[in-house]
Amino acid sequence: SFKNTSGVLMYDGTKFHRIIDGFMIQAGDPNSKGDNVMSYGSGGPGYTVQDEFVADPLLSNVRGTIAMANTGQPNSGGSQFFINTVDNLGLDFDKEPAASKHPVFGRVVKGMDVVDAISKVETGQRDLPVDPVIIQSISIIEGK
Repeated sequence: SFKNTSGVLMYDGTKFHRIIDGFMIQAGDPNSKGDNVMSYGSGGPGYTVQDEFVADPLLSNVRGTIAMANTGQPNSGGSQFFINTVDNLGLDFDKEPAASKHPVFGRVVKGMDVVDAISKVETGQRDLPVDPVIIQSISIIEGK
């Protein structure tokens, strides 16, 4: 299972499997805990979540926000997420081109320098880092 006993998604040990400098860094695929790089980006928790679109300036895809990755279809997000390294307003549900809709659900509150360093690593095919960038642990802080 991709959840611990408290219901929190287990991101520890997953890798950033898609890094595009000047855009975003993406992680959250449980497949990335393994060695089959061809499966990276295609995994999830075994369920999807409904999109939650709220028109609020704090929930726009701006630098430092954390948004739901999806397949491009409505309500197709699961465990994968990305951190915007620049303002990506075109990913908002209510802004042009409006073809790509990625709900924002969090914000980096400390350590944006680490996000920026990750965004600069060397990548190869499929925007996969040449040297793995592994999440050691994630803390979820509610109400910040």
